[in-house]
Amino acid sequence: MKRDNPLLGRRSLLLAGASALALSACQSLIPGQGPPPRLFRLTPKSAYEGAPTVDWQLVVEPPTAQASIDSPRIGLMLTPLRFDYYAQANWVDRAPLMVQSLIVESFDNSKAIVGVGREAIGLRPDYILKSELREFQAEVEGGNHVVHVALNVKLVQMPERRIVASTEFEHQLPASPNDLESVILAFDEALGKVLKRVVLWTLEAGEKAEAQRGGALARPTTATRQPRLSHPAPDPQPRAPRLKRPGSG
Repeated sequence: MKRDNPLLGRRSLLLAGASALALSACQSLIPGQGPPPRLFRLTPKSAYEGAPTVDWQLVVEPPTAQASIDSPRIGLMLTPLRFDYYAQANWVDRAPLMVQSLIVESFDNSKAIVGVGREAIGLRPDYILKSELREFQAEVEGGNHVVHVALNVKLVQMPERRIVASTEFEHQLPASPNDLESVILAFDEALGKVLKRVVLWTLEAGEKAEAQRGGALARPTTATRQPRLSHPAPDPQPRAPRLKRPGSG
């Protein structure tokens, strides 16, 4: 009867263990095998004292943005020439789409407008709000992080597709560089300040444009009137002489 060699058995176990360690090390280097990123969302604005009530409808288009901002990752500008991101932390959506949703929700919360929504819902708007998300990142300043939000907006009158007003809103807030929760809270507060100003400005600019449009429609047109003649106007063509009938004396 043949006996198993105990040295060969121990060698097989060592090789198997080494193979398992090598495989686990390779798996840790495969993208997507690490812990999932934490997801964060921001909140819409809800308090609007003194907002005018309007009876027109508004479509909010997604803000345009450069590629570094048009991402679900949370931006961190280390220097004016270097853009990076916080590790293991994402927004719940791409930043422009998240901001579009928050703008729509903020208008809804104002209770001041008849209809507001995205273009996809088929709303026939009186105005379209176009915007560009120019700044949406934290910036390193003197060892601290400062959240920077800037939104350029244009109000377009329909169906003329005429820009009736445009402006830009911007807000910055400091945050702790070692506390991601502090950074997210600063984003929420800075964007909230911008959203409130966007809603109030849009309602006021739209009402001003409506008043101007209504005045133009109500303004009577002045037609050129011909002067009334006191005597019958002379016939411009001379009349032919009347012919006498044969046999008439």
